[in-house]
Amino acid sequence: MAGKLDEGMEAITEAILGAAFDVSHHLGAGFLENLYKRALLKELRLRRLAVQEEVPFQVRYKGEPIGTYFADLLVERQVIVELKVAEAINDAHVHQVVNYLKASGLRVGLILNFGVPRVAVRRVLL
Repeated sequence: MAGKLDEGMEAITEAILGAAFDVSHHLGAGFLENLYKRALLKELRLRRLAVQEEVPFQVRYKGEPIGTYFADLLVERQVIVELKVAEAINDAHVHQVVNYLKASGLRVGLILNFGVPRVAVRRVLL
């Protein structure tokens, strides 16, 4: 999904990407998702970004709550970060983040795939 971000949001996403590239550079590919999450949490905090993990968002159907999903990471209360360890980012991953954005009411999501030699990134805008 294409689109333009304001300067503040662009700075946040750039900082997240810089942290992801550092994690990828230091760890390489081949670990489980949880290890990348822990490393990325540390790196984001070193960069003085507010980050939360496993943040719950309620999913509604016709106005009624039907369940909860948990975002891998929420940065600065504005950007959902979904981590993957896969051969590639695929349409199912993108649809997943679109749904997370709809449920959360947020506009920006990043998919970070650490399953390849250099982290792959897909920005999703709602």
